[in-house]
Amino acid sequence: MRQETLHASQSSTMEVNKLLKNTYMLLSMTLAFSAVCAALAMAMQIGPIMSIGLSLGSLVLLFVTLKKAEGASGLIWIFAFTGMQGASLGYILNHYAGLANGPQLIMQAFGLTSVVFVTLSAYAITTKKDFSFMRGFLLAGLVIAIVAGIANIFIGSGVVFMALNAGIALLMTGFILYDTSRIVNGGETNYIRATIALFLDFLNLFVSILHLMGMGNDD
Repeated sequence: MRQETLHASQSSTMEVNKLLKNTYMLLSMTLAFSAVCAALAMAMQIGPIMSIGLSLGSLVLLFVTLKKAEGASGLIWIFAFTGMQGASLGYILNHYAGLANGPQLIMQAFGLTSVVFVTLSAYAITTKKDFSFMRGFLLAGLVIAIVAGIANIFIGSGVVFMALNAGIALLMTGFILYDTSRIVNGGETNYIRATIALFLDFLNLFVSILHLMGMGNDD
């Protein structure tokens, strides 16, 4: 019985390690593809309407990708989704690139995002701590952030904008721990869905950090 338990434990560990390897490999590829699409959108000088259109289109692709995640076509759909997500950032990136030290600002935001993401992911993987208790808090915070974001479209407050992005950045750090923990502890067994979750965590953290860092340099 003890030997069977040990064997089951070893098999489970191997499955988790394989899932982590596939997830982070696909995550690296989708982030790189997203960056290329963002660069193309910047070169095309897309406007705010196109940016919103791409964001809405990527939302549709997100649901399709999640539905197709178990099949072979899931890989095609996830690149379509992440590519469109990256392209939708073209307008925002061009805005910040046009500021004083804009390119450096973008790279600093990306570097800080990468450090935070890698550190939190490594912590969750190493400790194997279960962060599922954070689910309710994170979902509630996400709903509040969405409502506040919509409200601020009409209010147009810079203070609310900064507070909102600070809140989103904090939420994404929680989601990184939560989503990584789900992979490590068996809550997520599909590497495409796992990649989508971590991709969105990284992207939203990057955008919120970029907004926060850019506030001081904005005209």
